[in-house]
Amino acid sequence: MQASKVSQELRKLGDPQMVLTQQWFFKTGPGEYGEGDEFLGLRVPQTRSVAKQFKALPLEEIRKLAMGSFHEERFCALAILVGRYKSARSEEEKDQLFDFYLELLDAGRVNNWDLVDCSAPYLGAHLVGKEDVVAYLVAFADTGDLWKQRVAIMFNYALQRHYELEPTFAIVEHLVGHEHDLIHKASGWMLREAGKKDLAALRRFLDAHAATMPRTMLRYSIEKMSREERDHWLS
Repeated sequence: MQASKVSQELRKLGDPQMVLTQQWFFKTGPGEYGEGDEFLGLRVPQTRSVAKQFKALPLEEIRKLAMGSFHEERFCALAILVGRYKSARSEEEKDQLFDFYLELLDAGRVNNWDLVDCSAPYLGAHLVGKEDVVAYLVAFADTGDLWKQRVAIMFNYALQRHYELEPTFAIVEHLVGHEHDLIHKASGWMLREAGKKDLAALRRFLDAHAATMPRTMLRYSIEKMSREERDHWLS
């Protein structure tokens, strides 16, 4: 299996009429967060279908695919990587795959919100049960890189499945003054999910921060509450 074969399959499915819509949706204009990104015009289920066909793609070929010019190539590479991590049988293999993910992140290949969200919530499982998780996430956040900051938040989706909720509240508090709405949305989303596990803990966080946290973050975090309680926090 070769990365070039994956790219060929993706190109076969591309719809040029969708490209302009994707460029607008993922903010690829000058000065926008996805500036210069290129698209083939695939829907996510199509890209995931190709990823399943090539689930045995060797790691070095995944790297080549992730280095491709097109957004869907990177998405497909990450989908294959996540699938490989989920099926890994040894801790050594999981270590290798997680480190590989960090390499892609350092190389700027996980460079839009959907690429973060299709990978970090699953690969964050590598942090479950680890010591100093909060310090690890804060170090990610303090890089100043928007995508690493979103990864630091989205890793928590996996931690929450194991009722490790403290890192969620800690990293959101650390980033509560962030200026970008992509961080506000991710933070509010993870707060909402944490609240499903421990509503009292979410309420304590809101007691401390509802008056000053970004409005979008607040709205996302209280989305599943009753109308009366939402009105309370918004006021």
